[in-house]
Amino acid sequence: MKAHDGLYIDGAWRPATGRDVIEVVNPADEQVIGRVPAGDALDVDTAARAARAALAAWAATPPAERAARLTALRDVLVARKDEIAETVTAELGSPPQFSQAVHASVPIAVAGSYAELAATHSFEEKVGNSTVLHEPVGVVGAITPWNYPLHQIVAKVAPALAAGCTVVLKPAEDTPLTAQLFAEAVHEAGVPAGVFNLVTGLGPVAGQALAEHPDVDLVSFTGSTAVGRRIGAVAGAAVKKVALELGGKSANVILPGADLAKAVGVGVANVMSNSGQTCSAWTRMLVHRDQYDEAVELAAAAAAKYGDRIGPVVNAKQQARVLGYIEKGVAEGARLVAGGPESPREQGYFVSPTVLADVTPEMTIAQEEIFGPVLSLLRYEDEEDALRIANGTVYGLAGAVWAGEESEAVAFARRMDTGQVDINGGRFNPLAPFGGYKQSGVGRELGSHGLAEYLQTKSLQF
Repeated sequence: MKAHDGLYIDGAWRPATGRDVIEVVNPADEQVIGRVPAGDALDVDTAARAARAALAAWAATPPAERAARLTALRDVLVARKDEIAETVTAELGSPPQFSQAVHASVPIAVAGSYAELAATHSFEEKVGNSTVLHEPVGVVGAITPWNYPLHQIVAKVAPALAAGCTVVLKPAEDTPLTAQLFAEAVHEAGVPAGVFNLVTGLGPVAGQALAEHPDVDLVSFTGSTAVGRRIGAVAGAAVKKVALELGGKSANVILPGADLAKAVGVGVANVMSNSGQTCSAWTRMLVHRDQYDEAVELAAAAAAKYGDRIGPVVNAKQQARVLGYIEKGVAEGARLVAGGPESPREQGYFVSPTVLADVTPEMTIAQEEIFGPVLSLLRYEDEEDALRIANGTVYGLAGAVWAGEESEAVAFARRMDTGQVDINGGRFNPLAPFGGYKQSGVGRELGSHGLAEYLQTKSLQF
């Protein structure tokens, strides 16, 4: 797609207040592929005012009509699926097949799920002698990341629109072209002017202004825990509602009796997909001491097969960060069994699929989020030791448990301090709530739980 040189505000593409631009770089070849406006606080103010002006009419729109607009939006995304995949590949570096199968397809499924929920959700209920109304929170400031650029937009905007809220979106500066394509889709779907607004810009400028703006009632942010803390503080000072989906350091626990080869193979694939840039990736593989050496060999062989099959990380800064973590892991005593800290190509922000063995729970690479194709293997003595290691970080976003008997895996998963656990390779469910415990965030996305984030209750007593 061709980059717009304006911002999408109040149903039209409008020039930004200033002349600053953001260059969009293809991380595979380091070439500039487009430029978008770097919106500022004045642009955010214009967008927030437009969203506020449109709120009353959209909130009063019958849920069936809101559902119809979301259905139309889903249909536009289906029609433009190839363009979506091509755009994500160009600005994120995702391999074309993964862009088609995940980056384009998952948002379509999520948009469709919220079209159905908007039509079927009960926005009013009887509780004893009261009628409880579920009303839109108001204007939503959505700040989204670059790692799943369209999915994260849809996971916020679709439930907000279904609830009757209006939205100002500030997408990540690395992947603004996907956000512009989404704005085109919203316009084509017939969503009324002002209901959805897009301001491209830098986080410390446009993102900060959006979080602080008095017309924004809820700030929904996905990104690092460090930035999430700052946004939470800003929103809290103004008594705004927040939804924060933050970092992760998820454990993949393989219990004795599990299919070791399958568990390791799926675990490696989970970490390497999207070049490791997934907050819920199972970056810590926990294996019983009696099976550990075999697991290391299986993981190293599986990682080696990926080779050139994974794309680059998003930018030079992220590449340096990931390579630095690999170096730090080796320096702290981890054993390198696949990949390494050298970039595999002269051009592009590539990182070799890397596996580190003999990792101990206190090592930096076992505690901090790396956000790259790096897997750490940890040894445990017994089930209690495995649980201690799995729960032994400040994060609690996701995880996995493998066991010979499903009931055994479920019993272990119930004791994990994390928001989502895959049992023996469980499949993604767009209707299941996603979100974290501890410093992995506040609130939930997807399904009815995601819709509830954008609703507030009013009770009428009779």
